[in-house]
Amino acid sequence: MTDSAAGTAAVTASDASASDEFEREPVPESHRKSLFTVSAVWFGFPMILTNAVPGGLVVAMLGFWQGVGAILVANAIMFVYVSLLSWRAGRTGKSFSLQAIETFGTAGYAIASGFLSTVVVGWFAFNTGATGATLSEAFGWNEMLVAAIAGVVFIAVTYLGIRALSVLGTIAAPLFIVAVIVAVVIASQTADFSAVLSYGGEKVNDAMTFGVAVTAIMATFADSGTMTADFTRWARNGKEAVLATVTAFPIASLVAQLSGGVLVAAGAIALPAVNGGNFAPILTGTGNPLLNVFLLLFVVINLGSVCTHCLYNGALGWSHLTRSKMRLLTLILGVIGVIVAVLGAWQFFANWLALLGVLVPPLGAVLIADQIILARRNAGRPEKRFRVSALVAWAIGAGFALTSHFFAPALSDAVVGLVVGCLAYLALEQFTPKKEITR
Repeated sequence: MTDSAAGTAAVTASDASASDEFEREPVPESHRKSLFTVSAVWFGFPMILTNAVPGGLVVAMLGFWQGVGAILVANAIMFVYVSLLSWRAGRTGKSFSLQAIETFGTAGYAIASGFLSTVVVGWFAFNTGATGATLSEAFGWNEMLVAAIAGVVFIAVTYLGIRALSVLGTIAAPLFIVAVIVAVVIASQTADFSAVLSYGGEKVNDAMTFGVAVTAIMATFADSGTMTADFTRWARNGKEAVLATVTAFPIASLVAQLSGGVLVAAGAIALPAVNGGNFAPILTGTGNPLLNVFLLLFVVINLGSVCTHCLYNGALGWSHLTRSKMRLLTLILGVIGVIVAVLGAWQFFANWLALLGVLVPPLGAVLIADQIILARRNAGRPEKRFRVSALVAWAIGAGFALTSHFFAPALSDAVVGLVVGCLAYLALEQFTPKKEITR
């Protein structure tokens, strides 16, 4: 099936009412959402506090103009990357798992889907832990208890499904903009915003290269960006799926990362080479009770947006793998994630970025090469349990990215993995004869 009409035929009206999250079949046209609804899901996802952190970090390491350059390059790549995958999802109504079956095989897809569905649960755990740590630092509350309570709230929202993610995104994005404006107003009393454009970066022993900076920015959303189909399969067509993606990359992502970068360049954030663009402490320095209430709402809603989206990705993926329901997996994976968060997983942020930068983009590149570049060639291709060429191309791309990471730090290992993964798949497919349909 290569279009939404074919996807519609896969689900009857009775099936749709019994499976409103469509864990194992394409979303039928009758259940597609408006452009506003799908856009709200993506728009509220990257515009978060933990996305301001890497924006501030690369500016601290490279200086303002080089840091902004890395942010712009990374977002341009993410726009093309995620938009292509979203376009395919909008046309077919297929989730990431269903896309992966086409490319990696009915059994091979489990490797790709299982990997990414587990990684995003790790991000759920990280951001849940970050919620506890941020509120503990601001108010002196028990970090573990706050993380546990916040995690339960995030699980409950995710349980409600895609509509709840849309509503949360509609609230989270404007709230972030208000928070940034408030932070700038407060910081302007002591920081020098006139010096932003001339900011040269921090003096550090281990300098960050431009390539590493691009990887750091891409890696923050490489996983959910690759799984974009879980969100954009709800779009009415490919065009609206791409338009919804634009609200995230570059718009929402740039707002978050540039906000962190500007505050760092103005000297408003202490130890920016460590804290990046985390501007939450700015909001806690006034002692104003109303501002404290605002900070509480902002942190819970803002980080709750990324937590719920990641948990939704993970639950949808694992529900397909286990032939279960998204809501049941939301509860199971959510509890696991909260336990991991309480144990302090949020502290391993850099490790997650390194892992994602190497392993994830080549996977998405193989999907793009197979389902978009070679779409005509592969039309009507019979299913296979394992599509070895796809798995090998992913491994080759990841291997080159890993080599780049250790031996060519001036390059972006995320970009290297993406390009090599795509080219490797195209090359391998030249030696794979197109088989006739056997039906």
